[in-house]
Amino acid sequence: MSAEATNPAMSGPVTPGAQRRRGRPRLDLRRLGRAALLGPATRDRLPDAIGHVAEAHRAHYPDADLEPLRRAWVLAESSHRGQMRKSGEPYITHPLAVTLILAQLGAETTTLTASLLHDTVEDTDVTLDQVRTEFGDDVCYLVDGVTKLEKVDYGAAAEPETFRKMLVATGNDVRVMSIKLADRLHNMRTLGVMRPEKQARIAKVTRDVLIPLAERLGVQALKTELEDLVFAILHPEEYAEVERLIAANAADGGDPLEGTADDVRAVLREAGIAAEVLIRPRHYVSVHRVHRKRGEMRAADFGRLLVLVNEDADCYGVLGELHTCFTPVVSEFKDFIAVPKFNLYQSLHTAVARPDGEVAEVLIRTHQMHKVAEAGVVALRNPYAPPSEEQSDAAAEAPSEDAEEGERADPTRPGWLSRLLDWQEAAPDPDTFWSTLREDLAQDREIAVFRPDGGTLGLPAGASCVDAAYAQYGEDAHACIGARVNGRLATLSTVLRDGDTVQLLMGQDAASGPSREWLDHARTPGARIAIRRWLTTHPTPAAPAPAPEKTAPPPQAADFPRPAAANAVVDREGATVRLAGCCTPVPPDEVTAFAVRGGVVTVHRVECPAVARMKEVGRAEVGVRWGDSAECRVTLIAESFGRAHLLADLTEAIALEGVEVMSATVEPPSQQRVRHTYTLQLPDAAHLPGLMRAMRAVPGVYDVSRAQHPAAATS
Repeated sequence: MSAEATNPAMSGPVTPGAQRRRGRPRLDLRRLGRAALLGPATRDRLPDAIGHVAEAHRAHYPDADLEPLRRAWVLAESSHRGQMRKSGEPYITHPLAVTLILAQLGAETTTLTASLLHDTVEDTDVTLDQVRTEFGDDVCYLVDGVTKLEKVDYGAAAEPETFRKMLVATGNDVRVMSIKLADRLHNMRTLGVMRPEKQARIAKVTRDVLIPLAERLGVQALKTELEDLVFAILHPEEYAEVERLIAANAADGGDPLEGTADDVRAVLREAGIAAEVLIRPRHYVSVHRVHRKRGEMRAADFGRLLVLVNEDADCYGVLGELHTCFTPVVSEFKDFIAVPKFNLYQSLHTAVARPDGEVAEVLIRTHQMHKVAEAGVVALRNPYAPPSEEQSDAAAEAPSEDAEEGERADPTRPGWLSRLLDWQEAAPDPDTFWSTLREDLAQDREIAVFRPDGGTLGLPAGASCVDAAYAQYGEDAHACIGARVNGRLATLSTVLRDGDTVQLLMGQDAASGPSREWLDHARTPGARIAIRRWLTTHPTPAAPAPAPEKTAPPPQAADFPRPAAANAVVDREGATVRLAGCCTPVPPDEVTAFAVRGGVVTVHRVECPAVARMKEVGRAEVGVRWGDSAECRVTLIAESFGRAHLLADLTEAIALEGVEVMSATVEPPSQQRVRHTYTLQLPDAAHLPGLMRAMRAVPGVYDVSRAQHPAAATS
């Protein structure tokens, strides 16, 4: 059978869930086992054994039709009759407990019906055709999907391929994974009679794959309890220490958060904001993390305040009142409402200090946000229901307009799940898929970066511009040559931060490909798999970058020549006037001048760094103005990505503007970037902006600027 367990009353890893959720109704499996054996009292009422499920379901769906649940119970109970769990209880208590977990989270009737039946096809004589005939295609689809995942727990050699199937099943209907997670939670709650080594193996699979998937599906209620149960099995000493800390804090008496909660209620009541203020205890793993981060635990560290309001705007109203009436801890503020997390999570996070110095962390969200924060995709009810079902399920989501025919429209698909489905198809072999999956799931935080067109890209924390390129362009990203991050040029290795704006610069050569160094900067599976596949199919090392093209510069080219002043007129008779090579001023730049050695006066742009140094050493400024002549000489720096014939293309662009090249130098390439320096004679200074635009338009050129070389200005 697929589920093995023991009596939850026995010692084992059930403690954290039991302590943390004292207010949540928990099944009495022995009593329900007797009810299962006895069956329903009459045919026209719900069996006593699923009364808990019906009550929890009606709390979320007051008008739900419970008849499918009754029929599913009858089929499941009769099919599993005579089967027992290791604890000695009737096996039916397992699907019943799984269904109660989902009902408490707010799963809709179809999911609950499939949950009651989720082990029937694998463990009994019931067939999928029977399920389809009795309960319809949706229930049949879910039961089939869960049945295909049952090897996950125990199939060592088949794990990679099994998890690949699991992802595909999840991608087609997230409710499959919801049932699987609830199934695992109940098995983890009742794991105590298994051998320690088997407990550890199951706990490790839960930690490495199922908990991260629960996080990505946003099902925090399942994720946090699974974390505590795994923590108790794999780290018993640390778990015992957390137990001791929690017990010691409870023994001290009085919770400082109670006083803060009362103060917050008073502030919001006076502001006229209807809100519910609750104290939310931290679960075991959360306490452990805080303890490791801060060392000595404060009484307020064992919980957080949760403020629930009715409207999105009220969230910001609450935030304003708290930051006005208390001292905010600015570093703790995060806005996940304006920018939701990849798993649908929305909330405002802040921390405030009272006059006595007590600091409280505060979560602010609407009631609907809270429901989604706890239940994630389960709270979406049936995201696949067509419009015709909306009357029976008020929260049903219609298929998106861009869904292909025959596809289910899933609101989670545009994010992380779509990416996983894309790269799992591209993974060349099961081992690559398995190792890449584990690496991806180990990324426990995601960032959002913005494209110039306003769209967003969801990436794992630590992702680089390489990852952004493949996330946006797929395999077309092979031609990416650079990026601008927040308007500034950046290398492809640049690590992105949450909220960055990324403009990816694409080369013109469609045959170009990534370098092997890109693998060092890629964090996402999609990027790594695409790069490796290209490198595998192009085994010949890429040709070395072309040697820098050069023209023979005059001897002074490397020192940036100081051309004659032409039309600059200074207030010093007989002086030799030169334009500074460090900033190459041209009309109509605002300029100043200084006398240097040999009766020479150098003219600088006023913003030139050399001007400040001249003033610091006490050199007096000399009056200067532009004369009538418009001809001028200027030094420009062109920065580009390396490619063949770039110097020729730049020189042609300059010539088409009617500008004479006095000298040109090209520095050796560095990180695929090349720096060109041109000294140019312009017939008219007014041509300079147009010239710089023409140079920037040359493919591969990402910036053109006036020369700024402070070292050349000190002579």
